[in-house]
Amino acid sequence: MARAGRRVELDHGPNAQSRLTAELPSEVASACYARVDAMARRLQRKGEQRTLDQLRADVTADLLLGNDPGVRVPEAAAMVYLHMPVDAALSMSDSGCELDGYGPIPAAVAREIMTNRDSTWRKVICDPATGQPLDLGRSRRRPNAAIRELVRVRDRECVVPWCRRPARHCDLDHQREWAADNGPTSAANTAPRCRRHHRMKNAPGWITRYDPHHGTSSVTTPGGSTYTGRRRPILPPKRSDPDEPPPF
Repeated sequence: MARAGRRVELDHGPNAQSRLTAELPSEVASACYARVDAMARRLQRKGEQRTLDQLRADVTADLLLGNDPGVRVPEAAAMVYLHMPVDAALSMSDSGCELDGYGPIPAAVAREIMTNRDSTWRKVICDPATGQPLDLGRSRRRPNAAIRELVRVRDRECVVPWCRRPARHCDLDHQREWAADNGPTSAANTAPRCRRHHRMKNAPGWITRYDPHHGTSSVTTPGGSTYTGRRRPILPPKRSDPDEPPPF
């Protein structure tokens, strides 16, 4: 019943500024914000003087008023991922469901999203022992749409340990360089790095490593300090219990 509390509110403030807020289902709000954010960032790359916050606000107003924001983004810019185990989808379990960018959600809500006629499903095969998605490979330099989507679903953020920039706003970088080291264009050799850390990877004195299979990353600075991090699995790993009966 909590999702029935959808509403829009307007609060007037000082200096002729007002706050317009909408309470929406999380997957809808996330998709709306992702689309507005993508449009604002594309405008910013065109040399806009407005800040990113100002651009987001202006794009939102243009969209609501039916005006042309002056920029187009692909449908994928508003895509929000729901990670859901097969047993939860089949109502055999009520755990393990997660909305990307939000966190765990009730299985009943996940099934509601799943059965929405506007939902688009993409299969991501995960290793049940680790909760990590399996790999796929390609033989071209630039990652195709399937590799880009898999890497962004898998890593979710820039793989530098201290960076939290969403993968959708990162460069997809070859671990082993495509030209210099004959590195393949595959999910196993591709990782999201924000533009700053993409440049850092190739700067003198910096050593960066990332293991996509285990989700571990490390960065060693020119001064010799090393920082490490570990990616959270998409879904909690399944722990085998020899005494647990099969679900059928």
